[in-house]
Amino acid sequence: MARSRLTAERESELYEAVIDLLGEVGYDGLTMDAIAARTHSSKATLYRQWGSKPELVAQALRHHKPVRLDEIDTGTLRGDFLEMVRRSDDCRMEKDSAMMRGLAHAIHSHPELLQALRELLIAPEMTGLDALLRRAVERGEVAADNPALRLVPHMMIGSFIARPLIEDRPVDQAFLAQYLDAVVFPALGV
Repeated sequence: MARSRLTAERESELYEAVIDLLGEVGYDGLTMDAIAARTHSSKATLYRQWGSKPELVAQALRHHKPVRLDEIDTGTLRGDFLEMVRRSDDCRMEKDSAMMRGLAHAIHSHPELLQALRELLIAPEMTGLDALLRRAVERGEVAADNPALRLVPHMMIGSFIARPLIEDRPVDQAFLAQYLDAVVFPALGV
């Protein structure tokens, strides 16, 4: 999709508006009309740049992501995960967690959203996480045949879903660090 007409700054403004609107009205209430009105742009521009609402939402979420796993390499798996937590912001995690729960509901009735999220958000994250875990195997920190390796994404996503459900509290840095020490690292033999 051609994106050359928008400056990086303007693209960021559009993405932030999408994130704000998602938080305000949810995926089903989010319309290209509302995005166009909020950003003082035309629907034609939005469709020309992103093609569809699901693609725009997925790109906005990707852009909004505060931590890029491919930028982290501390030399140890524990250090990499703790750096990931350190770079996160408690307030933003709470907001993102609520938004992701809403999107998790929306993907059941919007398969095009699920496809866009998988392609534009989840696949790149899995690639970064795979590289992080592969480095740990290469360094000898984790056994290559450890069955928990393929379940790390499930464990991490589970933490974001379970804590609000069970404790009615958002995920924060302290909880994630504790979760890594109690669940993820022992499962990996670290």
